[in-house]
Amino acid sequence: MIPVSRTPVRALFALFAFAPTLALAQPATTSTSFTLDQVMSAPFPTNLTAAATGEKLAWTLNERGRRNVWVAEGPAFGERRLTNFETDDGQELNAVQISPDGRWVVYLRGGDFGSNWDDALPVNPTGTPTPVKVELWAVPFAGGMPISLGDGVNPVISPRSDVVVFERARQLWSIAIDGSGPARRLFDQRGSAGEAQFSPDGSRIAFVSGRGDHGFIGIYSNATTPILYLAPSTNRDASPRWSGDGKQIAFVRRPGAGGAAVNSLEIQPAPWSIWIADAATGEAKLRWASEASLRGSVPSTHGGTNLNWAAGDRLAFMSMQDGWSHLYSISAGGNDAPLLLTPGDHIAEHVTLSSDGRFLLYAGNLGNTAGDIDRRHLVRAPVDRVAPEVLTPGTGLEWTPVSMSTGRIAAIGGTAQKPPVPFVLEAAGDARAAATTPRRWLGAARIPTDFPSAQLVVPKQVIYKSIDGLTIHAQLFEPPRGGTARKPAVVYVHGGPSRQMLLGWHYGDYYWNAYAQNQYLANRGFVVLAINYRLGIGYGHDFQRAPNAGIAGASEYLDVKAAGEWLRAQANVDPARIALYGGSYGGYLTALALGRDSDLFAAGVDIHGVHDWTSDSGNRFGAGTFRFERPMTEVESMARVAWQSSPVSSVRSWRSPALLIHADDDRNVRFSQTVDLMQRLREQKVEVEEITIVDDTHHFMRHENQKRVNAAIAGYLERKLKPVM
Repeated sequence: MIPVSRTPVRALFALFAFAPTLALAQPATTSTSFTLDQVMSAPFPTNLTAAATGEKLAWTLNERGRRNVWVAEGPAFGERRLTNFETDDGQELNAVQISPDGRWVVYLRGGDFGSNWDDALPVNPTGTPTPVKVELWAVPFAGGMPISLGDGVNPVISPRSDVVVFERARQLWSIAIDGSGPARRLFDQRGSAGEAQFSPDGSRIAFVSGRGDHGFIGIYSNATTPILYLAPSTNRDASPRWSGDGKQIAFVRRPGAGGAAVNSLEIQPAPWSIWIADAATGEAKLRWASEASLRGSVPSTHGGTNLNWAAGDRLAFMSMQDGWSHLYSISAGGNDAPLLLTPGDHIAEHVTLSSDGRFLLYAGNLGNTAGDIDRRHLVRAPVDRVAPEVLTPGTGLEWTPVSMSTGRIAAIGGTAQKPPVPFVLEAAGDARAAATTPRRWLGAARIPTDFPSAQLVVPKQVIYKSIDGLTIHAQLFEPPRGGTARKPAVVYVHGGPSRQMLLGWHYGDYYWNAYAQNQYLANRGFVVLAINYRLGIGYGHDFQRAPNAGIAGASEYLDVKAAGEWLRAQANVDPARIALYGGSYGGYLTALALGRDSDLFAAGVDIHGVHDWTSDSGNRFGAGTFRFERPMTEVESMARVAWQSSPVSSVRSWRSPALLIHADDDRNVRFSQTVDLMQRLREQKVEVEEITIVDDTHHFMRHENQKRVNAAIAGYLERKLKPVM
């Protein structure tokens, strides 16, 4: 037996329980083995959204690289496909919205909007000689031919449902939602215009004018009225939110750039504040300010500050001031202290405001089922009192809730074995309806009949101690065919690093794929341990912002090494056949493991990892004002720590074989990181193989490219570790 740690029962706030079982198509095969193509065949739903009125939903579905917009409407919620893209061309769909009147669906096609740079540039992984566009489209909700609205990003539909405002060439543009006229630029100003927010009546637009080291909130009214800037200063202002009557705007203020040079290896506080401005005069006053501390900094979980102007003139926001990513609220016109709405040791993600503004809906790792800290459930929290309710308890996972004006809630969910699909809850609080029809699953029929749900293993929660005593969570995938022979083992290291692997299918497509890969490796005879090392989300502020990590000392590597040692101590694992793989930040830690501990890790697959902290960050330690403000000895000391935290500094002790995989249009980690490491490994006579994916990105936008990568990972590990089937 492999010892598995248990977490204590956690506090539960629930009105009623919904059955966690998904009524999905059952696999046709009864064999215990399955193919890589089968486990990667389930469609991935995302971008779920709801109309402001009625019960209309829209989302995108990626079916083996064929991405399309789907819609459904209550009360029956029969799903139907709205677009007809039939090829695996790597063109993602994003920014899906339904017009308030429910007549139109707007979406963005193209680009790579999970990137660190160049996200709005075209992606061309098929190598087509014809130009590829990043383009806005509108299509009638009832069905019909999509209409091109031209190039642009970040569309926002007017409350009047007549026009779409979007960003193009650093300014805001407008076009009729039906494409009946050409797009026009609304105004020209020195900054980069973004974050457009219509006033409730649709007559004005608040926006952020980003100006490099500072930024303003502006209000555009019409072609003849000058732009009104709200309390302009040297600060960086963002996140404008209109009051319900359109008379005020709340916004987030952060200090501008500059100031004295600091130690670039130390995490610096990022304080922020909430201001309220008069939308007629531009005068503003401070309503609330965070502490100038690490816990008081801008939250680094999904949505950042998550500022919302809620019902009852309450401002809701997120803060980590008590050590967790929690939601708070304050009255807009008073001076009351923030009210903690979501107490307890859990985080809030994917936060949205209910259609009536009275509740915050979010995905949280909260519940009374063992292991819930490594899951996500839907939670509803009133904005004016402390009464959070877990709406979907159990062993399933649910995320991205959206509210309909009728009170129903839609979200996406799955389990450890059933892949995620959208679903609809009856009106929260209606216990009778919940008992008879707890969930309406949308699109379950799109899951292929040979998808191997019954053959997938249920990962076990594992809790182990890192080398320095820190508690680390992980998920253990054990081969379905046991036997007494010791098995090869693999440590999976996620990227981010601000991510969390879960006890089931993941809400992010990159990690959805990793979960499928881990299931496939377990089915091929590997023991797989997917670890949540320090710097990840889900376990509180101090875990997420751990000291001496990354460029400042790689303390998180202790958790990776401890995972290998944990596996080596298990009775069913062959201690001589332990490998690891990971992508992005996980690739960095994989390379660090192979360089530092080849005696522990027999092989590894490094997918687009960072290998040299000093190469892309040379300005941290370069010439100029920095050197005048800090002694050169300090600068050299910082550079030395960054170098020692990099895999390239450990190449001389790197003996284990490795496979390096990288796409050369990567917009998150520069391809040069792998080019450089490859040369260094060759010089050291390390056994190294490589796969370069031409013109694809960090996220392998083409399904065929992702499948090629997955097959290469599994094939390489089998060749090096030879699992016993």
